Amino acid sequence: MNRRWWPWAAIAGILAAVAAIQYAMGRVPICTCGYVRLWHGDVWSSGNSQHLTDWYTLSHLAHGFIFYALLRWLRPGWSVAWRAVAAMLIEGGWEVVENTPLIIDRYREVTASLDYYGDSIVNSFGDGVAMLVGFFLAARLPVVLSVVIVIGMEALAGWMIRDNLALNVVMLVWPLDAVREWQMQGAPSTR
Repeated sequence: MNRRWWPWAAIAGILAAVAAIQYAMGRVPICTCGYVRLWHGDVWSSGNSQHLTDWYTLSHLAHGFIFYALLRWLRPGWSVAWRAVAAMLIEGGWEVVENTPLIIDRYREVTASLDYYGDSIVNSFGDGVAMLVGFFLAARLPVVLSVVIVIGMEALAGWMIRDNLALNVVMLVWPLDAVREWQMQGAPSTR
């Protein structure tokens, strides 16, 4: 195999390994509804985090922008392709950890995600691909435009679903009752 393909093979291998680990953990391959949608936009339904993309895909796109910036700073001598491999390792690690009982229970305890039971394997795959899209966009776009895009995605998700990457991190690390109450105002029972 030509060496320039090694990073792409590594990325494919990481995606496959994450899927295999999640399957071994008991994660469902696809939504228990029996089908896969390209987009599922209802964060309050049992289909959330079960289809290929959803509102949280924006967070994974943002991961790509963030990982690109971080790895460009930490590993400037690495090629973009090998930095993408490192980013996929980070993203894949998070996808596995995010779907452990510890993190699932944490989401359910301190966030508005009361009915969150983890991601399907196809959703985790979509999250990994979204991260790669964000990573390669960041590699091509000017820094200012990258920052504007991430802020725009955060604002859009915050407005549409009362959640985004920043709120997600805050609520996992240092839950705030005021944020949870605001997020719950978007729940169907309060509309």
